[in-house]
Amino acid sequence: MDDAAAAAGLARLPGWARAGRAIARTYRFEDFRGALAFVNRVGAVAERQQHHPDIDIRYNEVTLSVWTHDAGGLTERDFRLAAAIDAERPRD
Repeated sequence: MDDAAAAAGLARLPGWARAGRAIARTYRFEDFRGALAFVNRVGAVAERQQHHPDIDIRYNEVTLSVWTHDAGGLTERDFRLAAAIDAERPRD
């Protein structure tokens, strides 16, 4: 995916940003329990799509990084997964 296509994809995903060859977002929760519940929902989405993010949990923060490993960078699959993940986050 070229830079223009990646920028267009990110424009549809508030909160996500380019992070090297990936796109990433950090979500914040009230506590560790909320962070883990979110990660479990993300896991279910990832399994349905057969596309899995890198996950970093730091108490009440979850950072997800998404890229298509076998393509060596970003593809449309990454943006579809990011949108599906956003649908799983609690609303403020």
